[in-house]
Amino acid sequence: MRRQKEIKKITDQIVKKYKPEKIILFGSYAWGKPTKDSDVDLFIVKNTKEARTKRHLKVDRMLLDRAIPIDVLVYTPQEMKERLSLGDFFIKDIVQKGKTIYAKR
Repeated sequence: MRRQKEIKKITDQIVKKYKPEKIILFGSYAWGKPTKDSDVDLFIVKNTKEARTKRHLKVDRMLLDRAIPIDVLVYTPQEMKERLSLGDFFIKDIVQKGKTIYAKR
């Protein structure tokens, strides 16, 4: 239960500071049995012109005070569509099996 509260806190921080279109939880917390050593995997969709590495660093820096290990991927909606159209199984799994924990209205 503690991890769920941390995930909620992290999600709230990202939404407030980064204003993404969507956040999808994937990996062991979404479709498996997380262990005490599991990290939290987040797929963030944001409409931006920033380079992918800069996006990742920006989100990573805003979460410096996190209490749990986290791994973040940040894609634009267009990049996500392109990867899906190319048959990227990793992105397809995230979109189909992951849990949307935030979606902009």
